Amino acid sequence: MEIVVLSGKGGTGKTTVAIALSELMDKVTRVDCDVDAANMYMYYEGKLVEKKPYMGNLVAFVDYDKCNRCGLCTGYCEFDSIEIGDVDKMTCEGCGVCAIVCPQKAIELKPIKTAEMTVREVHNGKIVSAEMHIGSEGSGKLIAKLKKLAKEHTKEGEDIIIDGSPGIGCPVISSVTGSDLALMVVEPTKSGLSDYLRVQDLCDHFDIQTMVCINKYDINLEISNEIEAFCKRNDIALVGKIPFDDTVLKSIEELKPLVQYPESSAAKAVVEMWENIKRKLEE
Repeated sequence: MEIVVLSGKGGTGKTTVAIALSELMDKVTRVDCDVDAANMYMYYEGKLVEKKPYMGNLVAFVDYDKCNRCGLCTGYCEFDSIEIGDVDKMTCEGCGVCAIVCPQKAIELKPIKTAEMTVREVHNGKIVSAEMHIGSEGSGKLIAKLKKLAKEHTKEGEDIIIDGSPGIGCPVISSVTGSDLALMVVEPTKSGLSDYLRVQDLCDHFDIQTMVCINKYDINLEISNEIEAFCKRNDIALVGKIPFDDTVLKSIEELKPLVQYPESSAAKAVVEMWENIKRKLEE
């Protein structure tokens, strides 16, 4: 089973929930698809079992034996990334205009390494994540590569849980592609509800089954009730309502999964939510 945890916006508790759920599974591969701010690995002292480069963005390279310094590339570059043949690799977008206009055919686009993909072994499975290079940014292509790498390290019968990116862009689309279930972690605020509705539309478009968890539901009961009513109207399973709990902050500060604090009211709610998810999937 492949579960992707989404939120529509940052700061809703998506990573906390994903890590807590992964602790309740027998054998699981955790995939941190929030590549611009990957942090799942910080909760574990895992053994590195594989590390491989990700060749991402295309960047212009100049053959100075052919370049006659005519300056046409500079005039056409919309990003001010090339100055008479000298390329700024940090700002080059790899659009290829400079290569097209170069009369000497001295410019070629080549992929550069923008991240390292890593696989770490932990007590009940693996963690797959990416370490981005300075100035690089995540992409749907990188996330697709991460998911492929995760499947290579996941045996038949084992689960995969994905910590998705916030928003509804290409990285999120890549995160949900091929997943069996999207668990939406929603915070009871106006912006939380608005952003959840956007990512719900995205999952509906791609025909991905969704379930909803309201995190810190008791800080705004009015909007929590709105979320619950929306789920009921649209036949979406509301599988969890996690109360506000200071222990969550403690778990983040100590970098320990929430379920390692069994007396926590939030941890108990996550355990109950996992039982609800399994029951709904069986139905």
